[in-house]
Amino acid sequence: MSAVVWIAAGSLTAWLWLLLGQGFFWRTDVRLPPRVEPADWPSVGVVVPARDEAGVLPDSLPSLLAQDYPGRAEIFLVDDDSSDGTGALALELAERHGGLPLTVDSPGAPPPGWTGKLWAVRHGIGLARARDPEFLLLTDADIAHAPDSLRELVAAARTGGFDLVSQMARLRVESVWERLVVPAFVYFFAQLYPFRRIGTKGARTAAAAGGCVLLRTDAAERARIPDAIRHAVIDDVALARVVKGDGGHIWLGLAERVDSVRPYPRLHDLWRMVSRSAYAQLRHSPLLLVGTVLGLVLVYLVPPGALFVGLAAGSAPTMAAGGIAWLVMTGTYLPMLRYYRQPLWLAPLLPVTAFLYLLMTVDSAVQHYRGRGAAWKGRTYARPGTAFEER
Repeated sequence: MSAVVWIAAGSLTAWLWLLLGQGFFWRTDVRLPPRVEPADWPSVGVVVPARDEAGVLPDSLPSLLAQDYPGRAEIFLVDDDSSDGTGALALELAERHGGLPLTVDSPGAPPPGWTGKLWAVRHGIGLARARDPEFLLLTDADIAHAPDSLRELVAAARTGGFDLVSQMARLRVESVWERLVVPAFVYFFAQLYPFRRIGTKGARTAAAAGGCVLLRTDAAERARIPDAIRHAVIDDVALARVVKGDGGHIWLGLAERVDSVRPYPRLHDLWRMVSRSAYAQLRHSPLLLVGTVLGLVLVYLVPPGALFVGLAAGSAPTMAAGGIAWLVMTGTYLPMLRYYRQPLWLAPLLPVTAFLYLLMTVDSAVQHYRGRGAAWKGRTYARPGTAFEER
């Protein structure tokens, strides 16, 4: 039992450090500050890359068209070689709903070395820059914005002097699997990239949420966005790193009125969402993969295991270390469940969700070595910098 006690103690130590030493990642109060309206409202170009998004556009695009923004704003939806009539539907929605001006264009398939989304973003930024906007709003086609979303983002950037302001859109949580997996997805993301550190000048931590990124145009030019990250599968984090590395001041927080309308009703859908980029997050390193698996086991699976082993063996130290670690884990997950308006009894089930993420991460590596890499909407990026494959 001595080895089990030491492993349980190591897990408890890890949780105490995460609780106090990882930027208070578990708190969910990093939100946009109260709006202070600027004396003049800068112009904004809204860039929306879209590939086969006809299923979600009716729930998202009207919210952009209806933005209540006092300055000049224009939407540029870039149809990334869609096969479902995405571009035509966007024009139809604009004609039906009115609102902000909408331009729909397509650059065609991406050349070698570019991901499809970033090739579309490059084209959209080019269209927007012809209007000389001060800011660019990069937002995904499945994101619905409250009418004052653009106002809030621009006011926060102006007031805080930020070059990049990003909000983590509230993902859909309706199916059983979404309830189990989605809040944990954001929780794990915040654990890797504590929001408080992202917004701190001088801190190395950098990340953004690709669904909603407001970026100063001059900062994008200095950082050569998106050319500098053209091959990135996890493009939002790569974008934030480049902007911050170039001296930019960035901010990321949880959204209150920016929502993803994309459904993930089945475990298979969520599995694809995570596994398509998990190994890319680990820089395709077998060593980092092994370390991540061992870390997930130590941090998330050892606490309940130690508690039950301690109970069965009558080992009070093992039982105590495992039980306290599990209790700390559960407590840190509660704020995220409250943010997602989910029942708090889901918190003790976090080890189950972590085990699913462990399997998804391993599967991501397996798919990579099978040559399938990051597969998304008919394209596969086997390795950084390689051309896509249609399938």
